[in-house]
Amino acid sequence: MNQTEIVNIFTKKTLALTFVLSAAAMAFAQEKAGVTGMIVNKNNQPVPYASVTFSNKANKTLSDAVLTDEKGQYKLELAPGNYDITVEAIDYKKSVVNKSIAGPGNIGALSIQPEAATTLDGKTQEIQGVVITAAATKPYKVELDKRTYDPSQDIVSKGGNLQDVLSNVPSVSVDTDGTVSMRGSSNVKFLINGKPSALLGIDDGANALQSIPADQIEKIEVITNPSSKFEASGTAGILNIILKKSKKTGFNGSVIGALGYLPQTSLNANLNWRKGNFTWFLNGGGGYRESKNTSRNDDYFNNAVLKDDLVQRNTDSETKSKNNNYNASAGIVYDISEKTSVNASGTVRTFDSENFGNIDYRYTPLTNPFYTSNRSTFGTNNNLAFQGDFGLDHKFDDKGQNLSLSLSLQRSRSYNDTNIDDTNDNLKNIINQNTINRSVIGKADYELPIGEYSKLEAGYRIDINTNDYSNDVRESTTTKPLDFLKPYTYDATYKETFNAFYLQFKSKIGKLGYQVGVRDELSNVDINYLSLDPKKNVPATTKNYNNLFPSVYLSYEFAKDNQLLLNYTRRIDRPRSFFMIPNPSYNDNQNIFDGNIDLNPSYVDSFEFGYSISKKKFTINPTLYYRHQTDDTKMLVYNILATDENGAIIDPKRIESHSKPLNLGTDDRFGLDLNFNWDATSWLKFLGNVDMFGYNTKGSTLYDTFDKDGNPIQAVADFNGKGFSTRARLTSTIKVDKTFSFQLQGFYRGGQKTAYQDRKDMYAISFGASKTIWKGDGTLAFNVQDIFNTRAMRSTTYTANSVRDSYMQWQPRQFSVSLTYRFKQGEKVEQPKRKKDINSNAAGDDQQAPM
Repeated sequence: MNQTEIVNIFTKKTLALTFVLSAAAMAFAQEKAGVTGMIVNKNNQPVPYASVTFSNKANKTLSDAVLTDEKGQYKLELAPGNYDITVEAIDYKKSVVNKSIAGPGNIGALSIQPEAATTLDGKTQEIQGVVITAAATKPYKVELDKRTYDPSQDIVSKGGNLQDVLSNVPSVSVDTDGTVSMRGSSNVKFLINGKPSALLGIDDGANALQSIPADQIEKIEVITNPSSKFEASGTAGILNIILKKSKKTGFNGSVIGALGYLPQTSLNANLNWRKGNFTWFLNGGGGYRESKNTSRNDDYFNNAVLKDDLVQRNTDSETKSKNNNYNASAGIVYDISEKTSVNASGTVRTFDSENFGNIDYRYTPLTNPFYTSNRSTFGTNNNLAFQGDFGLDHKFDDKGQNLSLSLSLQRSRSYNDTNIDDTNDNLKNIINQNTINRSVIGKADYELPIGEYSKLEAGYRIDINTNDYSNDVRESTTTKPLDFLKPYTYDATYKETFNAFYLQFKSKIGKLGYQVGVRDELSNVDINYLSLDPKKNVPATTKNYNNLFPSVYLSYEFAKDNQLLLNYTRRIDRPRSFFMIPNPSYNDNQNIFDGNIDLNPSYVDSFEFGYSISKKKFTINPTLYYRHQTDDTKMLVYNILATDENGAIIDPKRIESHSKPLNLGTDDRFGLDLNFNWDATSWLKFLGNVDMFGYNTKGSTLYDTFDKDGNPIQAVADFNGKGFSTRARLTSTIKVDKTFSFQLQGFYRGGQKTAYQDRKDMYAISFGASKTIWKGDGTLAFNVQDIFNTRAMRSTTYTANSVRDSYMQWQPRQFSVSLTYRFKQGEKVEQPKRKKDINSNAAGDDQQAPM
């Protein structure tokens, strides 16, 4: 059986496997004894929706909790043993009693006493349709070294994916093509549960973001200035995606399904089970989505070769995609002893798409049209990613001295096949692009408390990343049979190995807290490139770097939840492997991306000064920041006349537009990043973010192009520019009653201008509504993304011989409806302090504990 058949079988069976395992788990969970009971007040009347927690005195992992129904009754499954039973309810005093559970049966009625301010008869007021859950958490939380966003209250993205959720995270922006940026910079490092992941492939962009369901995300950590404990790459900061793993005992989980338009469907399940020393989880599902990408480029060329002073090329492109994705994650944690645990988890993800595109080219002189071209494209894409994680966590004592070891093995591959037909020129291209990425990540982290307020942290990490590229491009015309285009047919291997060591110390003197650290990274990069065109070949390239990355954090606490924050870090922007392959992309013979094997890292010195105050009804976090980046990577766009392998002009009507990354000059960013959430009333809440920033970009370079007579010349690309821009987002949540809420969200991104490019502003408005049903076990949600269909990028780019006006919309307005069902839900039982765990994001797995 070949690999394709194996993949097809997997994608068809993933959902079935998910529910078979859940059924087996539910059957296994029934080994406990069925216990029932009732909660009453002093007048022997039932108390509805009371929280009843059974804490096993011998083994806390056997504890469980439940809510009483409207008749004050409850039932649950418990292992025989001695339990402390804690009962809590609104307007009643907390009550704790001890009982021994020997087997199944009714343990009778437990009575609780009213608070002093309760009504005279001691009876709680009846609340119709209310669902009692844990106290509401704020959607946005500020800590010393990160900001945490909780998507559970995000109605607009329910039933969506990671890209939808990121669009709502403060300080984060998502462009229409899926590019994620923070404070105006797109060099963002993604982590999942604290580490790089095969879930987010190296070069698959928006496809990867769309393949992670929103329902599987517990929270997102926004780390704008990471400490020395983190990998140093990602000059804009780090986004750490924490996936769900339940902390409840017994068996529990949820299932969510969604339907939408443009046509989209999804079904995902999250399942968890705890018993004794074992904990396991299973997340899985899949979905189907259609998308439409519309773009337009209007180029104005000065070129006398075309017998006119001004030539206009209008390029209209529309691509429709049909996408399928499937994912499954499973893991287990085993507590060997009170101090030692081991864990293992595995993840697999597939993404398949079919793309249908149509491109119209029109060349028009000032007098009359003389040349048009129509191109149709059909492409398929198949991605398959695996990841296995293993870990051991050991506590030396109960004072916080810990050791964590982890190993992550990852592999992903991508097959991209594209057929292009030009009906006017009878030109045909067949493009096959295959990529295989392999990674090995090993880590060791050690923590040593010193006294009451101090801690020393140290660690080592090794990353070995290997990317293999295979690119075949064939072309035929009326005069040439189908044959390879030698300059764009190649094999390449990119291998990066880096060793990292860090040392970090944190302490506190009175109200002043501080954390200092340094990280040393030794990097080795090897690139091998072999093209069918000998003139394009380059010798094997090796690059070595050894850099120190310091970090300093200071905080001064005026009072609880009221503090000043000051920090400094140094970071590195490593070029993407894709950017360093000399000719990585050929999807259109008039728009070509050229890699740059000479591309080097750029470096950023980053400073932040912030203030944070958090009260019951509001949180405000203004932060002043400044970033200075050297050897900044800028994208050069230039035009040349198409030539054959001997350098002769193929056709004076064919102008190729090329883009290429270069290290050029500096980039300074400074501004105010203001985040806030405000509970204005019991029914109206606001979550907002405003980023007002200035930019000063410097850099220029010479490049080869042609003059108006078609002669080769060198021109200057000027990237110098300075200005001021704004990004803002405001989400308002209106609570109609206890079970129904809706949201309105507005987004705005101001324009930016340099001598080279003028990017226009952009805005969008979205809507969501959510209704709790089935006594809290279900949620029905509806949302509309981009109500007025305004989310599109517009820009003007200037070169020596052209002006380009561009428009691009990745996805038009869309809406969806989703239904979530939760089973075996109850109050979370507090567990004893657990060891670190690579699956649960316990502090220490690339995480920074608050000072």
